[in-house]
Amino acid sequence: MEKVKRYLKVYEQVREDIINGRYTVGTKLPSKRVMAEAMGVSVITIEHAYELLAEEGYISPREKSGYFVSFDDKEIYTGVNSKSVIHAENRKNSAVRADKKPVGSFSKVNATDEIKSSSLSVPKFSYSIYAKTVRRVLSEYDSYIMNKSPKNGTEELRNAITGYLGRSRRLVVSPDQIIVGAGAEYLYGLIVQTFGRDIVYGVESPSYQKIAKVYTAGGADIHMLKLGNDGIESEELWNSNVKLLHITPYRSFPSGVTASAAKKREYLKWSRKNDAYIVEDDFESEFTPSRKPEETIFSLDEEGRVMYVNTFTRTIGSYVRAAYMVLPTNLLSFFEEKTGFYECPVPTLDQLVIASLLNSGDFERHINKVRRNNRKKEIENNS
Repeated sequence: MEKVKRYLKVYEQVREDIINGRYTVGTKLPSKRVMAEAMGVSVITIEHAYELLAEEGYISPREKSGYFVSFDDKEIYTGVNSKSVIHAENRKNSAVRADKKPVGSFSKVNATDEIKSSSLSVPKFSYSIYAKTVRRVLSEYDSYIMNKSPKNGTEELRNAITGYLGRSRRLVVSPDQIIVGAGAEYLYGLIVQTFGRDIVYGVESPSYQKIAKVYTAGGADIHMLKLGNDGIESEELWNSNVKLLHITPYRSFPSGVTASAAKKREYLKWSRKNDAYIVEDDFESEFTPSRKPEETIFSLDEEGRVMYVNTFTRTIGSYVRAAYMVLPTNLLSFFEEKTGFYECPVPTLDQLVIASLLNSGDFERHINKVRRNNRKKEIENNS
């Protein structure tokens, strides 16, 4: 465990040095041996930290040359009156990904390839563990399971989600910020009901078709924004009149596009400048083969402009129709005013079972098993 803590500590320190400008874009980082001596850790620890930084787009490896800083959150397109500058990270990623299927030419990607590019290997959740948990909940809670759920979800589940997010995602939130719903689509519907039909909603193009369908069904005006190599193309984003942006930064379906560290911060800059909001759809990010959880935009947000959405349908199984949304505190009263009359559609029994899986550690053990399998497959594919 100490080894994990050490390389994460190195990762965080070097990341902060990059973000704060100590290492500027194009700068070569100290060699792994030099950095190891400076920080008093092993070369392996530095290697793991550098790999994480490269995965998230902070640095780029160059064969026989070392690691160079690729993160630059200053070179972004900032409006129709500015130069048309696509983020420097896009250009670098184009070169880095030259050996992979291009993600910009979506019309050339067939359906089979699309599914392969965005689907991870996910072993089924253990039936015996799930069944045992259901029996335990029935025994412990007795007739309480027949009670109607509070409108935002049971206290037990919201507390369990709060603890899980703190442990696994380093998200410090309170149970009051969480709304439980019957699937992500239900939560999208609440967002439309809250923000109304008088604004423009931005959706990635291409994207999971149900996202646009739910917004459209709610009467929303949708603007499809073209994806580039590391997220929505800057010109598309900054020249739009979008006020609520729905993004899937971990791995957009069906393209497989992942937002870089700089692109995530560009989204936040855009939201601040345009007084807009972001829905961060974090579907499947738990299954990253990386040694650390994916960096969320919600965790970077300091102004309360990001709503975080995730679901248990993928992590546990399609038979679990439950998802959750984490709201920034400044939007709690707004949602309460607009949609506070909605009842939570997830049965109390289902919520208590999920809460028990989270609290017992069974859920996280399943996630960690899947991540190990994906990491092993990734190594095999690259060897």
